[in-house]
Parts: sequence; structure tokens; C-alpha cells
Amino acid sequence: MVHLTRIYTRTGDGGTTRLVDNSLVPKTDLRVEAYGTVDELNSAIGVVIATGNLSRSIFDALRIIQNELFDLGSDLATPLRLGATPEPLRIISSSIDRLEGWCDEYMSGLAELNSFVLPGGTVGAAHLHICRTICRRAERSAWRAADEFGVDAGGGVSSLAITYLNRLSDLFFILARVANRRDGDILWVPGAARQPARAPLIE
Repeated sequence: MVHLTRIYTRTGDGGTTRLVDNSLVPKTDLRVEAYGTVDELNSAIGVVIATGNLSRSIFDALRIIQNELFDLGSDLATPLRLGATPEPLRIISSSIDRLEGWCDEYMSGLAELNSFVLPGGTVGAAHLHICRTICRRAERSAWRAADEFGVDAGGGVSSLAITYLNRLSDLFFILARVANRRDGDILWVPGAARQPARAPLIE
């Protein structure tokens, strides 16, 4: 377990930080960008839990996800070393399987979609859409790190960590629809079909 006795350390004042394997990297390192975005996502989930008025089952799922995002952050902050002992904390396939199971479970009760969904509706749904977009950005950041350092190779990024983010963003989209189930989805209306054609004048 982590034991924190002091929050500020002054060790990063020179623009560098250390990864989990103690290697020194600039704070602009693509791995730092990736796990920093995961941290941002976890904070956004905290807002959903605090304000979203969601069901107990979704609340419990989000708490599990918050813990796994700490695992994911550690995974992204630990360059792959094949055969490393002790084995570092990594995202495992069963966590991805659980996300897919939740996607199937919550999707089964939703109506079919005939258009794209606009972010909004309930407070919970709106914040879940924010989580979805941050998660997509985290995935893009992780892929940039993978392009730089490799995937599933020495010094690189675990493909399971990136896959987890992909499935998680899908789940956020589904959960946002669940949060709007009572009043229905807010659907995109293409430009030619929107009325009025011009925005109303402000009185």
C-alpha cells in the first residue's frame, strides 16, 4: 500500500518526474500525458458519483472503475519489462471482460438508435458524456505513447491498458443513455432537417 506523509516533494520542479520503475523522464513524456489524462478521467467520474443521482448498480460499477483506473495509471507509468519480477500492477483481461459484460447488460434495456446522441439530458448523463470524451482522449494519448515506445514490447505500453480505455468509453456512452432512459435520448437532427433554420432572436 502507498503511505503518503507529505504531498509536495520539490523533486519535479525541474520539469521531470519518475515512472514506477524509477526511470527519470520529462513531464512532457507521452506516458505521463496518458496516465495524467486517466487521472483527469477519474476525477470526472468522482463528479458523476457526487452529483449524478444514478442507480446503486451504476454507482457500484463506477467505484470499481475508479479503482481500476488507478491500476491503469500505474500500468501506463510502468514501461513493459518482459519477465520482470515481481510482476508489476497491470490491467488484466478479466477487467476488460467485465466492462464488456456491463456494456451488454445495460445496452439490453435500451431502445434502438436511429441517430447520433447529443450530450445532455440529466446531470448524470451530461457528466457521463464528459467522462466518455476524456476517456477517448486518454485512449488517444496511450496510443501516441505506444507509437513512441512500442506495444507489448520491452519499454513499451501494454495493449490491454489501451483496450480497457476503448471499452470503458463505450460503457460511458451506454450509461449516459441509461441515465436518460426515463425522458429519452437527445438525438442529433441534421442541419437540413432542423427547424427553425435560424436561431431565434433574443428578446
